[in-house]
Amino acid sequence: MRLAQFARLSGIGLCSAAFALAMPARAAHIEIGFLNCKVSGGIGFVFGSSKELECVFKGPHGSEDYHGSIDRFGIDLGFTDGGKIVWTVFAPSKDVPAGALAGGYAGVSAEATAGLGIGANALLGGSNKSIALQPLSVQGQEGLNVAVGVAELRLRPGA
Repeated sequence: MRLAQFARLSGIGLCSAAFALAMPARAAHIEIGFLNCKVSGGIGFVFGSSKELECVFKGPHGSEDYHGSIDRFGIDLGFTDGGKIVWTVFAPSKDVPAGALAGGYAGVSAEATAGLGIGANALLGGSNKSIALQPLSVQGQEGLNVAVGVAELRLRPGA
């Protein structure tokens, strides 16, 4: 029971730090939509993990499908079932071409799971490194996992 409480409190603290570090991205960008991703489950290893994503971006020009992966480098111990991440998407203007979210992203990442988990991944990248992904809702996953480090997200247009 103590491990579960520690994991949850640590996760809340780590997520708060991730949100605080990502806040400056909002100042130079405007909100253009939401990226909803289903995340595959997996096992975390000491040095990181990789999970597949299936995403839908709902923006000013309708919906776009994306496929990708998120890799976490740092401490990542445990296992999780699949979950969901929702990001608010920010760009320099609303005039963003189709497929603009494709590309690589990097940023801070924090997660704690003891039963039901919470996590945050604030990322910057995409078209000309001009897209910011700000966590809107936490991951809905089950398992036992603690992770903190740098996250790399790769998105490619869906078929």
